[in-house]
Amino acid sequence: MNASIALQVLPMVTDREEIRRIVDEVIAYIDSTGVNYVVGAFETSMEGDLDQLMDIVKECTKIAARAGAENVNSYVKINFEPTGAWTIKDKTGKYDKARVEREKKLEEQQ
Repeated sequence: MNASIALQVLPMVTDREEIRRIVDEVIAYIDSTGVNYVVGAFETSMEGDLDQLMDIVKECTKIAARAGAENVNSYVKINFEPTGAWTIKDKTGKYDKARVEREKKLEEQQ
């Protein structure tokens, strides 16, 4: 693994549920590729080989268009380290447990 990429795909449609449907199709495609990924509130982070990830980014944009978006904006952040990039777990793993605990407290308060 020599790269990690954060991808935000924004289909330019007016209906909020249509946005969600299109983004869900994009995420389903990412899942089908077999790369490790994490879906966040604003973007999806993926890790793997740079060339494979760039192909995925390109296809995600096309999938959103085929799903009905007349215009698609894709925002990409790339970390490339030829000798081996940090994994998603390396970068954020220590925060996962704390996030789960915060969410549990918030649910209990509601």
